[in-house]
Amino acid sequence: MFHHITVLKEEAVAGLNIKPNGIYIDCTLGGAGHSELIASQLSEEGLLIGLDQDETALAHAQQKLQPYKEKVKLIKTNFSALEQVLLELPYIPKQNGVPQVDGCLFDLGVSSPQLDEAERGFSYQHDASLDMRMDRSQSLSAYDIVNNWSEKELANIIFKYGEEKFSRKIARQIISHREQQAIETTLQLVDIIKNSIPAAARRTGPHPAKRTFQALRIAVNDELGVFESAIEQAITCLAPGGRISVITFHSLEDRICKQSIAKFVERCTCPPDFPVCTCQKNAVLKHIKRKPILPSEQELTDNPRARSAKLRVAEKI
Repeated sequence: MFHHITVLKEEAVAGLNIKPNGIYIDCTLGGAGHSELIASQLSEEGLLIGLDQDETALAHAQQKLQPYKEKVKLIKTNFSALEQVLLELPYIPKQNGVPQVDGCLFDLGVSSPQLDEAERGFSYQHDASLDMRMDRSQSLSAYDIVNNWSEKELANIIFKYGEEKFSRKIARQIISHREQQAIETTLQLVDIIKNSIPAAARRTGPHPAKRTFQALRIAVNDELGVFESAIEQAITCLAPGGRISVITFHSLEDRICKQSIAKFVERCTCPPDFPVCTCQKNAVLKHIKRKPILPSEQELTDNPRARSAKLRVAEKI
């Protein structure tokens, strides 16, 4: 059973300012909650393209979006291939060889089914093989990283992607344990992490394994590198008046989103007496709201996993 509560559903779709005959891309199909709402607002001339690299999510979405099948196309791919996918679809309009769409939506992070299905290995609360692959056809898994990467590499990703201050101790303990035997399961790794963190630190804040598991998931799926590329592709492919809605769940994702949008919002910085612009910083985007939109108190009550979500929306000029 694929059960997922869509975060900031109404707000993210409202941010796209749906045109009934427009073309929209849900870059992170997941539970298809956003896609269902978008599709319900499209006319027969409208089109929704849903992307996901998870076959389970795609199968669920196919079923959920069945009432809208004439205006929905689902594609198994990582959203890093966004522009290429659009270039290969003959019915997507092009302007000077660049695809033109009316809106792109990103809902980042792991969906509830991925967290809740123990065999996926994303959760520190279920015992499972160390996996964490969103696309199960790829070779690199959390097992490979934990058992084969050097102490320095492990410490670096745990600190950089997990913002874990005990990253060096955790990496050292991982190396020590794997010298005796391979670390094969999530709960084996949880025990190692717990034993690496001082008792006083374990008693406060989130689960002691949360940051390390986040770091491994990001590294396995190259989430930040892929997202940075994809958001720039999405902005490039927006038609004038088109919008981008992005939901992030931790500070690293939000920083990339904020900086990527800011880069396209920059205006000309040439002195006013220059006859011709030489800085080439003509604004491409405008903020719909400068500050991120956060979940309501009611949503946080209904879905505690939404607590770290932030939504940013911008429009192509």
